[in-house]
Amino acid sequence: MKIISMIGAVIVTLALISYSIGVITEQRRKRIIKTVLIFITLGIILDITATICMIVGSSNTPFTLHGFLGYSALVAMLIDVVMIWKFYKKNGSNTDVPKSLHRYTLLAYVWWVVAYITGSMIVMMK
Repeated sequence: MKIISMIGAVIVTLALISYSIGVITEQRRKRIIKTVLIFITLGIILDITATICMIVGSSNTPFTLHGFLGYSALVAMLIDVVMIWKFYKKNGSNTDVPKSLHRYTLLAYVWWVVAYITGSMIVMMK
């Protein structure tokens, strides 16, 4: 495994930790507080960085089944981050998150975790 791919693997694991803290906090409180904003924003930055590292470090084409799964999960999380920031800017942290945003956040996160696990399984099977 190339060093850039190993760096990407570490960074994507940090993204998992960051997303998890942000999403679990939102799911428990049902509000967007600064902790949620910090960790989901950090998660998306780490995720994009990790994706770039893995594309650069891979000898495969970036258009694989796992690639599409990962890209779609990244897009889902990016949409979630944008929607959470918009909601926060409009309503602050004193308003409950609408059920649709609350559910979307959970769905996007679960999809992202599935992509993370499949990527880990692919590496372990090599």
